[in-house]
This record gives sequence, C-alpha cells and structure tokens, in this order.
Amino acid sequence: MTRSCASGDRWAGVLSIALWAVSAGCRTQEGDNGAPDPSPSSASSANEHVRTLHPPAQGDVATIVRGEYEKATTNGRKLVVYLGATWCEPCQRFHRAVEHGDMDATFPRLTLLEFDADKDQERLRVAGYSSRYIPMFALPKADGTASGKQVEGGIKGDGAVNYVSDKLKGLLAQN
Repeated sequence: MTRSCASGDRWAGVLSIALWAVSAGCRTQEGDNGAPDPSPSSASSANEHVRTLHPPAQGDVATIVRGEYEKATTNGRKLVVYLGATWCEPCQRFHRAVEHGDMDATFPRLTLLEFDADKDQERLRVAGYSSRYIPMFALPKADGTASGKQVEGGIKGDGAVNYVSDKLKGLLAQN
C-alpha cells in the first residue's frame, strides 16, 4: 500500500493544528517569569473550587490540621477534616464528584483535608476526631483539634452525593 505525499502532508497539517490547539488550551495563568498572575480576577477564579489535600502518612494530626487551617484562613478558604475510605461507596461517589468539579459551585472556597479511615483513625482520635460512620466531615479549631462540630454517614446509590453534600452544607452553616 502506498500513500501519496499529499495525504501525508494533510495529516501532518492536521496533527500540527491539533497540537497547537491542545497547547493553547493548557496554559496556566502565569506571567512571563512563571509566577502566578497576581491580578484579582485570576486569583479569585483560581481559588473558586474545592481543593483536596492529603496529609502526610505519619505525624501529629493536630499539628497537620493547624498548619492547613492557617493556610486556608489566610487564603479566605474554609478547611474541613474529611474521613473516608476506598471501600466506602458514598465516599467514592463524593470523591469523584469533587475530582470532576461537580462540587465547585456548591463549595467554591472549601479545602478538604482527606484522611483514610483504615490508616488514620487512631491518630485522628488522639486529636479528637472520631466517628462511628463515614464519610465524616469535621470543623477543626484553630489549634488543629476537633471542634465537636461534625457530620457523618452517607447513603449508597445515586443520591449519595446530594445526601453528603447537604450534610456538609449544614455543617458549614454552623460556623
């Protein structure tokens, strides 16, 4: 089978246009020096989404939470300690919704500090974060310990994200 040069040239042209379009769409909001653009419009739009942070595998939870609480507060964000598990269906559904940006409009300035129930439950308990059910969302105090304000539990199935989201809205309204 032989190809004509015109066919190869056409595909090369299509490929170069596609690569240009992809690279143009992947720009970050950075200035010429690689630093983020400090303009107010870009700073607020870059800040308007749910962030998920994963703590170090070891260390004092209260110290970790305190550090993230200070960063969140400085940046005008709300920190919530989140306890989930890979085997928990409501946790999986909520996590996917956050990853896909489905929660950004509902919680535009929320930062979730995500712990794993199977790995972190004991060290969370030491800092006052304990629950009988997951997912669990808790508001921390400024010192990183649990404030006692928390919601926990979910439902399986298609309504899981809305159920958990409504509980989280109620929790955030307490503050």
